[in-house]
Amino acid sequence: MGLNRRTALGMLVATPLLGAGEAFARPQPAPSGERLAQAARDQVGVTKAYDPSYRAIPYPNGDVLRSTGVCADVLIRAARDAWRADLQQLIHEDMTRNFDAYPSRRAWGLKGPDSNIDHRRVLNLETYLERQNALLARAPAKAAGDRFDDPIPGDILTWRVWGQRPHIGVVSQGPERVRVVHNIGWGAKEEPLWMLKFHTAVGHYRWRA
Repeated sequence: MGLNRRTALGMLVATPLLGAGEAFARPQPAPSGERLAQAARDQVGVTKAYDPSYRAIPYPNGDVLRSTGVCADVLIRAARDAWRADLQQLIHEDMTRNFDAYPSRRAWGLKGPDSNIDHRRVLNLETYLERQNALLARAPAKAAGDRFDDPIPGDILTWRVWGQRPHIGVVSQGPERVRVVHNIGWGAKEEPLWMLKFHTAVGHYRWRA
């Protein structure tokens, strides 16, 4: 059925006119770091447990159940969700070519790469990020765990829990009132950076895959 004259005029009036060279506004994608931060935040309430057990997982894009994991899995999952960047594959390929650049031999006595676990170890993540020129700053020895200069969303921070156990998290808010998504033992949580002040700050990274 054709439009009557009154209906056609009403539709014309309701349609905004575009000037020369104008186009309909389209939503702009979030900056790369913001996407990583949001992908980390999306894990809160999904990953509810911490399990450091060794698991055989597929390769590439292998993962344990998202309901559990370790601190490294927060970054691994966020990078896949935000950027389709698979740290399992990236680290495995780099270790295959440059095994002695990583701490696996001296720290764990390994003789070659293991795609099941290498990417889930903070020491290997630190090495890979530094090899990608993503290291912004290394904290002074025994620096308090909240001593990082102006972290912004998507930055990656590492610590030594109680000065010993390696730990990693993704900045979800900053540089004011900095918040971090991490899994220190009770699943993925978003917490203020100051809550980590009793641990030892180690590295501040800005990696954009």
